[in-house]
Amino acid sequence: MNKGFDMELFLAGVLTGSHATRQRHIHQAKAIQAAIAERWQLDNPRAWHRKHLNWFLVHHLSQRAESTRYYYLLTVQLIAKRLGKAWQFNS
Repeated sequence: MNKGFDMELFLAGVLTGSHATRQRHIHQAKAIQAAIAERWQLDNPRAWHRKHLNWFLVHHLSQRAESTRYYYLLTVQLIAKRLGKAWQFNS
């Protein structure tokens, strides 16, 4: 039985800040994971490319408030950092 990818464990090495901040990043990362998995059937961040995260920021969050997009951008930057990528995003 495939349990799925554990996003909390994946981000554990790069999460800093208060408990609430860490929980927000985990919650948002799981939302990003679900959206990308639904669109491209890729639930493992190691299989993601910059285009997947950029799609999430530009298209999936297009109807959200600017503040919401900003907080998701911070989470996307953490995911990129954890992947060891120097990707830049302009949300």
